[in-house]
Amino acid sequence: MRSINRIAWMWDDALQALEQAERLQRQFWGFGARAAEPLWEPPADIFESETEIVVSLALPGVRPESVTVQIAANGLVIGAERPPPPELATLRVRRLEIPYGRFERQLELAVGRYVVIERRIADGCLTLRLAKE
Repeated sequence: MRSINRIAWMWDDALQALEQAERLQRQFWGFGARAAEPLWEPPADIFESETEIVVSLALPGVRPESVTVQIAANGLVIGAERPPPPELATLRVRRLEIPYGRFERQLELAVGRYVVIERRIADGCLTLRLAKE
C-alpha cells in the first residue's frame, strides 16, 4: 500500500514540474509581451516577369492593418505581429507549432527601382505586386 502512495506522489510531482515548465516556456517566448526582435519569418514565394515582381507571404492570423512593407536599397522588408490566441493565457500547451509574435521578413530583389502597385491579403496570404521602373 505504501508503494502505491509513493507512485501517486511521484506522478503528482512530475505533473507539477511539467506545468511549471510550460509556464516558464510561455514567459521565455514572451507571449503577451512585445518582443524587440523578430521571433519568426513567414515563408515567401517570389515570381518575376519583365515588368513586375509578385511576392506572396503566408500570414494566417495576421491583421492586414498591422503589416508594414518597405522597399529598401537591396530588397523588401515586411513586418507585423501575429498575436497569440487568448487561450494561451488559461490553457496548457500540448503542442505549439504555429509561430506567434513579431516577425520580419527581408527579401532580396535584383538591383533596381520598384513601386508597390498592388497590396492585398486574402486567404491568409499577403500578395504584393511591384512594378519595375
